[in-house]
Amino acid sequence: MDADDSGPDSRGPVLRRPVLLDRAVDDPGVVQRLLDEHQPYWPVQRYMSNSAEYAALSGDAAATRLPVGPVFRGDWAVDGEARPGVAPLLHNERFVAAARQVFDAELVRPTTVYVNLTWQLPFAQGAGHTDIPAFRGFDRTEHPVAFLSLMGSSGLFEDVRVKVATAVAWFYAGTDGGFEYWPDGPDGPAAVHEGAIDNTAVVADNDVLWHRVRPTGRPEGGMPSLTLDSELARLGGTTWAIVDGGRELARFDRAEVRVSLSWKAVAFADEGERRRHDEHTDDIDLPEVVARLRADLAARGVDADLPDDPRRDPESLRVLQATYVRYPTTSAA
Repeated sequence: MDADDSGPDSRGPVLRRPVLLDRAVDDPGVVQRLLDEHQPYWPVQRYMSNSAEYAALSGDAAATRLPVGPVFRGDWAVDGEARPGVAPLLHNERFVAAARQVFDAELVRPTTVYVNLTWQLPFAQGAGHTDIPAFRGFDRTEHPVAFLSLMGSSGLFEDVRVKVATAVAWFYAGTDGGFEYWPDGPDGPAAVHEGAIDNTAVVADNDVLWHRVRPTGRPEGGMPSLTLDSELARLGGTTWAIVDGGRELARFDRAEVRVSLSWKAVAFADEGERRRHDEHTDDIDLPEVVARLRADLAARGVDADLPDDPRRDPESLRVLQATYVRYPTTSAA
């Protein structure tokens, strides 16, 4: 089946091959200057409102609490609006060309740039995860991310899924903290982008591609105890620190911080698809979502009685997760 012809009868999301870039940006020094200009940075968990969202993002189905790890984030461009100095990154021609290749798209609309800064995370980032998908007329502005993630895993909504290309680029000279991903799906072998990753990038459909960060730092270094109020900032020169409520929890050289830059863009096969997206002429709504799920569950012989609004119903979410989510079964050595 052609990737653009998939519809509500799909038995899983469409897999597209990632594109690897040997050079992400012309001048990596620009990223370093922006890191300084747009500090401080806050724990990524601030972007998750509850443990259900954490479970959806971390690949840990049993998560019952929201741990705060030493991964900090900063938004540099949102909804196409870039902070000072970020516009060249938002409109990076290499990322745009790779996004066209991933989706065989005529049109690419950059929307987002953010950075993750990681220090001393001496274990892999969860079991792997996919990013939260969006669908025409149905996205995280009004709907829970856990439910959106399950919709994406089902493959039943490929015809209305917004095609979001994600470039992840690294500005880190260490040999640890690589990028592990499953290009053939969660049951296939894992691939690793690790080692000399400084100023390289992987561009992919991360709403479908299972991926995770590999361990960063020294296991014996441990992890500081953080809260959502912790922040990462530069003290001066190349020295950075984690502080919380006026207390300094750790300080280290910038070279120890694994910096990854994420870029996102919406890809359109053609002008017609762009118009359907922008003019909302072919949006999906909750009754249609539930109808597709009910029909597919019945076809699979799954005994489930989905309510008219299952988005936050614990039993419905349990059934959908058991039916549609397949976590990676392999890992890299």
